[in-house]
Amino acid sequence: MRQWKLRVGAFALAAGMALGAASARADDFINILTGGTSGVYYPLGVAMSKIYTDKIAGARPSVQATKASVENLNLLQQGKGEIAFTLGDSLALAWAGDADAGFKTKLDKLRGVGAIYPNYIQIVASKESGIKTLADLKGKRLSVGAPKSGTEINARAILGAAGIAYKDLGKIEYLPFAESVDLMKNRQLDATLQSAGLGVASIRDLSTSVEINVVEIPAAIVDKIGAPYVKATIPAKTYGGQDADVATAAVVNYLVTRADASDDLVYKMTKATYDSVPDLVAAHQAAKAIKLETALDGLPVPLHPGAAKYWKEKGVAK
Repeated sequence: MRQWKLRVGAFALAAGMALGAASARADDFINILTGGTSGVYYPLGVAMSKIYTDKIAGARPSVQATKASVENLNLLQQGKGEIAFTLGDSLALAWAGDADAGFKTKLDKLRGVGAIYPNYIQIVASKESGIKTLADLKGKRLSVGAPKSGTEINARAILGAAGIAYKDLGKIEYLPFAESVDLMKNRQLDATLQSAGLGVASIRDLSTSVEINVVEIPAAIVDKIGAPYVKATIPAKTYGGQDADVATAAVVNYLVTRADASDDLVYKMTKATYDSVPDLVAAHQAAKAIKLETALDGLPVPLHPGAAKYWKEKGVAK
């Protein structure tokens, strides 16, 4: 009888330890939802993975390449990620439950971490296409990003404000950045609209193979759309063959998490990320635009309590 009790006790102890270990592993696992590998979200996500490994004891981060904003937000709602990148307009539409944007219901589990850098709406055409203005896109072959992606939401807004419907285009492709560039190199596409940080790898790659025109998005178009779009400039020499500044539109990107992520983990992720901006800049120059003092500006969802703790320490949140 005594041996049986000892065995039961040992089994219970082992089971308890196993459950405890599993729980710890669940707390330590961080899935970072990014975007396509040729965009800006992905290299920044890789940098965050290394930061979390170095600065969060016991962290087990992984980086998931996705179709970016819309997919990321839906995955967070389903509990399939701990932190994600998103465009501000996609985030606002997710919170509202906009079905046309790819959100079947209001994504009420989304919580804010903080702003990062602005996405520049970059419309790039091959020089031989003759496209120099938004109006010139009519009748041409354009890629607008993956279907119902954050980039495509941006494309609909920009083209709509310019009075251009998809039916006005000669051909429309719904492709990620790298695939769009490949088609342009093969002269199967005239232009691509890409919503990303300045110096995105896909357009840099394109400009080394094809002579390009970076198409202006006039200030009047940006004003017509309104918030969260703002006027911006793509500086000269951002891409090969781009000799002058080009006016465009921009939308702020945010890092977001889910409501049921632990306060402690979100605090640690927030602190590790924003205390390590130089490491993010080393991964991609877009991170130069991260400003702690404006990190909560325009956030369209509630701030996670774990993130709020960090921003209070920094004097940004009340």
